[in-house]
Amino acid sequence: MGNQALRELLRGKRAHTDSVACLEDLAWPLTGKKIDGYPHSIFQIVGHLNYWMEYELKRIDGKPPAYPDHAIESWPQLDGPATEEEWQDVVEEFRALLDKFTALSDSGPEVLNRKVMGQNLAQESESSTVEAVLWQTVVHNSYHLGQVALLRRAFGAWPPRCGSDTW
Repeated sequence: MGNQALRELLRGKRAHTDSVACLEDLAWPLTGKKIDGYPHSIFQIVGHLNYWMEYELKRIDGKPPAYPDHAIESWPQLDGPATEEEWQDVVEEFRALLDKFTALSDSGPEVLNRKVMGQNLAQESESSTVEAVLWQTVVHNSYHLGQVALLRRAFGAWPPRCGSDTW
């Protein structure tokens, strides 16, 4: 059952390169590198994705953390990891969070249609569904993984080893 389109987009099928493959074969020194005119490194982008996926999972579980006062609070302060192991830990966290979202996308209507309360004071009286939160996560991840692909291309590290469109 579940929503096949959600599952495929979360994992990087069809119009998207595999989400984890965008990260896993990247040389860790590149993950902290920045380019002129863009404020974030790949490491920071993935940390930001992990922050929001974890946030949304807690919200789906009915235990939302406090909504950040400023967007910058959801971005890592460090440009990059200190070690290869630290980078691999961030990638593994991304993979594990993505696995949880994929499992949710495989749920039946009783889970996907369950209400999830708004995430900040402006939305306090509004609710959404688990499926709507999953779609929002797909769009958010897609947006930022596109940035990762662009940075990798700028660093001469695209496509990933598993391949991808290069146009």
